[in-house]
Amino acid sequence: MRLTIAIVAAAATLAFAGASHAGAGEDLIAKEKCTKCHTEKTTKKGPSYVSLAEKYKGKADMPAKLVAMLKTGVPLSGSKVEDDQHKKVAASDAELKAIVDVVLSSK
Repeated sequence: MRLTIAIVAAAATLAFAGASHAGAGEDLIAKEKCTKCHTEKTTKKGPSYVSLAEKYKGKADMPAKLVAMLKTGVPLSGSKVEDDQHKKVAASDAELKAIVDVVLSSK
């Protein structure tokens, strides 16, 4: 009986802990303070995640281009004007891909 209660309690703890934990992309977005310029649905200094997802929907090459943009800070337009530059994100390619996946999956 005690074993059954312990198993049920452990399963419930894991279920609730998983639901409250953000994914790797969300964690990096918070760590890198992306919300200083971007939000999910409204435009701030930078475009919203939803508008980016709509703009790049169906373009298979965009995830790689966005990862490169986050890595270098050079915008997709190629502009060298300092005000157009994006903050460089110091992360691995897999971590940058996780951020891009969150942005491009926004609805």
